[in-house]
Amino acid sequence: MVRAANLGQNTLIVRFLVWDFDGTLGYRVGRWSSALHSVLEEAIPDPDRTQEALNAQLRTGFPWHTPEVPHPQLSSPDSWWNALLPVFVRAFEAGGVGPPASLVLAGKVREAYVDPRHWRLFDDAVPILRDLSSRGWTHLILSNHVPELPEILRALGLEDHILQVFNSAESGYEKPHPRAFDGVLEIVAGAEAAWMVGDNPEADIRGAEAVGLPAILVRGPKRGTRYHREDLYGVLDVVEIAQP
Repeated sequence: MVRAANLGQNTLIVRFLVWDFDGTLGYRVGRWSSALHSVLEEAIPDPDRTQEALNAQLRTGFPWHTPEVPHPQLSSPDSWWNALLPVFVRAFEAGGVGPPASLVLAGKVREAYVDPRHWRLFDDAVPILRDLSSRGWTHLILSNHVPELPEILRALGLEDHILQVFNSAESGYEKPHPRAFDGVLEIVAGAEAAWMVGDNPEADIRGAEAVGLPAILVRGPKRGTRYHREDLYGVLDVVEIAQP
């Protein structure tokens, strides 16, 4: 990813759009459940029978489930993934696998989850990024994600559209924690305009608004947010017309 230039007095003032990634621009087919399920298939003959029990264990234990707790000590990829091993072990054990085998399977989740073959972009992602770029908007990503997010973006062909990526796995802060926005706020300071766009009303919208960034909720119910669009094409109407 290209590093953003500092906006000085002699630098052209630009406009920024700060995008969430997962659920906004792209997604993993089947999400975490599918990744663990594919690993579990190696161990038991009928993993579908245990799918619900496995899924129930994935609702807690990830860094974004406790965004109020910083985790700068997990800023290296190996540290980040190792911290999740107990979550995966617990899930496999709930799926009927014994403790020793569960630990072995847990170590395979990382490769399964980040496999680029399972990642997709929404149909409107690249067209709207291109359109907005042609209108003078510069794109950033701010995501609660795995350490391999840059590699996933590269595999999806997004690298040329994004100026810089800010990732909770690197910073140690999950949205909506105010510190999660530090890097973004430094980049957009002095810009003509800056908006956050995301699919999560708490992490993306209220988190951004709490640090002074107007935000647009996409791909879901309005949920009491000021700006809402059902798809990314609607973002253009908001940022070109609305006053934050």
